[in-house]
Amino acid sequence: MSERDNETWIEDLNTPGPKQEAALADLHITLLKVLPRALTRWLSPDDPALEMLVEDTAQDTLLQVLDKLDTFESRSQFTTWVYKIAVRIALTELRRKRWKDVSLDEITETSGQDTAPVFLSNREHDPESKTEQNETILHLKAIMMEELTDKQRQAMNAIVVQGMPLEEVARLMGSNRNALYKLMHDSRLRLKRRLEMEDLSIEEILEIFNR
Repeated sequence: MSERDNETWIEDLNTPGPKQEAALADLHITLLKVLPRALTRWLSPDDPALEMLVEDTAQDTLLQVLDKLDTFESRSQFTTWVYKIAVRIALTELRRKRWKDVSLDEITETSGQDTAPVFLSNREHDPESKTEQNETILHLKAIMMEELTDKQRQAMNAIVVQGMPLEEVARLMGSNRNALYKLMHDSRLRLKRRLEMEDLSIEEILEIFNR
């Protein structure tokens, strides 16, 4: 495999023919070597799905690299840039598969449990702080029931509480990203107005979970 600096990578990949083919082949080999180690944070090395994920990710990465060559700014090594793209693609696929067979009804049922949203701190807390957190969670859920429509509540539970990828929520709701962005924007405005009426702020709520 040829050693290339950043400029050579860009030149070879921008030159259709043998140079581009050789550069793509070298990148493919590199990805097949580094991705298994990188992805073992999320998948066991013995998981039969790992090999297929690595190969699919490598192929998708090569396509994205060719498509995004003009966005590379030479602030890092070219292969590091490619590696980051590959990991992002792999994690997106893992998240998609995680939620593939989950329905929004299941999400809604799960969110009814007294558990904190995924974006909040999961540190150990003393009993008094834990009680205050649980009371805050119940109060927020009550506000959501009163202020949001069924669709808004489903989307908020799935995205904010459970951490479900936006694309998966849009798919399950038969919607698209833009419509879901608008739905979430309206939901946040409603919740913000209600919190302001109760002299509460998002900052104060987050503070309760991060003490």
